[in-house]
Amino acid sequence: MNANILITICARGGSKGIPGKNIRQIAGRPLLAYTADMALAFARSCGATVILSTDSEAILEAGRACGLPTDYVRPDFLADDTCGKPDAIRHALLFAEQRDGRRYDVVVDLDVTSPIRTLDDIRSCCRLLLDDEQALTTFSVSPAARNPYFNMVELKPDGYCKVVLGGVYTTRQSAPPVYDMNASIYAYRRESLLGEHPRAVTDRSKVFVMDHICFDLDEPADFDYMTYLVETGKIDLRP
Repeated sequence: MNANILITICARGGSKGIPGKNIRQIAGRPLLAYTADMALAFARSCGATVILSTDSEAILEAGRACGLPTDYVRPDFLADDTCGKPDAIRHALLFAEQRDGRRYDVVVDLDVTSPIRTLDDIRSCCRLLLDDEQALTTFSVSPAARNPYFNMVELKPDGYCKVVLGGVYTTRQSAPPVYDMNASIYAYRRESLLGEHPRAVTDRSKVFVMDHICFDLDEPADFDYMTYLVETGKIDLRP
């Protein structure tokens, strides 16, 4: 790819939902290892640079074991529950540019807790951004099981409910397609991260629709399911 690419892996240590989830074991390996393998393989294929962003010494230690560079430590003010991830990515970008003496055109963020991705997925998501000069961000999505035009409802002030977006469609197939952000891959143009409030979704964002299962690990049961998928060979997380 004809661009200077920085790959970020953001893994803060303070998860309250599942403590230590970024290095929790999946099929005998820390969860971080699967994203580290993919990031390093993608970096080798296109001359990209990888940076691990964490505030946790335990995650830094796991990162070293996975072959990740660990010279950057995320500051505490970017490691709490109120900090948006793009803010942490921007800080890592500026650190890497100063350290490396170069300007990165694109930042690719690979989420540790959504590791079901392939090298082709990452390449395709990046290409979607690079092929459209007006696009600011691209990110991976999966087809949604529920559709706000058809079978998702919200409460009205009177206590009754309504279909979220109009409810004029009588079949799921006739409703406009919608997608779940599966959190696996994000690609940002450098300028999209430098504003006051950087966001993944902008008015010039595109989606890369994955053609395979992909989900974020939010609950303990998700780890059990992921372990089952890996150990039975139903998915392959290797590059």
